[in-house]
Amino acid sequence: DVQLQASGGGLVQPGGSLRLSCATSAFAFNDYNIAWFRQAPGKEREGVACFRRRGGNTWYADAVKGRFAISRDNAKNTMYLQMNNLKPDDTAAYYCATAFNYLILSRCLDPVAYDYWGQGTLVTVSS
Repeated sequence: DVQLQASGGGLVQPGGSLRLSCATSAFAFNDYNIAWFRQAPGKEREGVACFRRRGGNTWYADAVKGRFAISRDNAKNTMYLQMNNLKPDDTAAYYCATAFNYLILSRCLDPVAYDYWGQGTLVTVSS
């Protein structure tokens, strides 16, 4: 099994920035698709950003395009989510996830496609 440990959440004012990290135990990390999801109270889990394996492309939910950036450091087996210009609607628990099998782009933000999950880190955007 792959273990994931997310960190970096916290309280930030609207317009501020946060960088989430997710350390993984994945062997050959470059072979994994990676993604960030979030879940606000009373809402379903939704895909935020994904990065397909082996140099594949990235994809973002419309709500975060131009504000969030997903990245990966394959040498460190770690993934990141840089979040800028945060809004109160971004308040949620954020989860990192990985999937080993090939993913078509249309499934890149589908939580069902992911095998391993981190424990979540809470982001609160409030003045």
